[in-house]
Amino acid sequence: MDLVVRAVRAEADGVRSLELAPAHDGERLPPWSPGAHVDVVLGTGPDAPVRQYSLCGDAGGTGDTGDTGAAGDTWRIAVLKTADSRGGSRHVHENVRAGDVLTVRGPRNHFSLRGSSRYLFIAGGIGITPILPMIAATEAAGADWRLVYGGRTRAAMAFTDRLEPYGDKVTLVPQDEAGTIDLDALLAAPEPDTLVYCCGPAGLLDAVEDRCAAWPPGTLRVERFAPAAKDPKDPEDPADSKDLGEEREFTVVLRRSGLTLTVPAGTSILQVCRDNDVPVLASCQEGICGTCETEVLDGEVEHRDAILDADERAANDTMMICVSRCRGAALTLDL
Repeated sequence: MDLVVRAVRAEADGVRSLELAPAHDGERLPPWSPGAHVDVVLGTGPDAPVRQYSLCGDAGGTGDTGDTGAAGDTWRIAVLKTADSRGGSRHVHENVRAGDVLTVRGPRNHFSLRGSSRYLFIAGGIGITPILPMIAATEAAGADWRLVYGGRTRAAMAFTDRLEPYGDKVTLVPQDEAGTIDLDALLAAPEPDTLVYCCGPAGLLDAVEDRCAAWPPGTLRVERFAPAAKDPKDPEDPADSKDLGEEREFTVVLRRSGLTLTVPAGTSILQVCRDNDVPVLASCQEGICGTCETEVLDGEVEHRDAILDADERAANDTMMICVSRCRGAALTLDL
């Protein structure tokens, strides 16, 4: 869908937010829930980059804690300009202006807010964006929560004005003033009936995952901006895309298309589908956005994404066809 940029605002050093609205009179935006993101096409033509940004405005709902969100008139996203930008964040900061029209897909949610009586939110840098609507929903639901939010400097930490009304439920940790978040103290012992939600740079997520290993299964939910690094101590780590059969070909049956195709070693299911003119939406092609999620009808999946949790992988009913493969001889997909 086409959305017009209604406003552009500086939220912190290096962070701009865009307020998006329907480009045509009478249209309404689809409903969404806390944790959702959208795909934004930055430019024109078939090779225009597509980037994922979390919705950070008011969802009008509480995710899995209650309402599923409400349709509205505007969405808000925020973009950090990174030094190693592949073109996406630089394009937003240097070229996008109020009045521009952007093509947007979604929303999708692989970081949904589950019901609980208590929450611990941990955010690093631009990772605050999906956490903001979660906090609003949690506060509205009357659940107990707290946020620990770290950043390089106080001036670089976006949306601190929106956090001020929450008082001592929020702890800001600017690195130049207070060092990094003390995860050893924060996550020293499992807290009863508490879910932990974390979003931020890979180093923070890895450290939180390591310290939450002793917490009950399913306690921790993370959202990554890049694929997880492989754990060299774990031969079954799904982040290892080379040791789990990349050199083995397999068959994929596309039920709705009536096709049986061979997926060669080193080629993704997504690429094979495209080579055979099977239309499939995709974006990151790294297993982190969920755009290409596909229903699995038969066969065992070798999951390599950074989205599905352990229970979702064990269910074996969906896969990200941009990176994940087959553990056996064949897969049957709803394509």
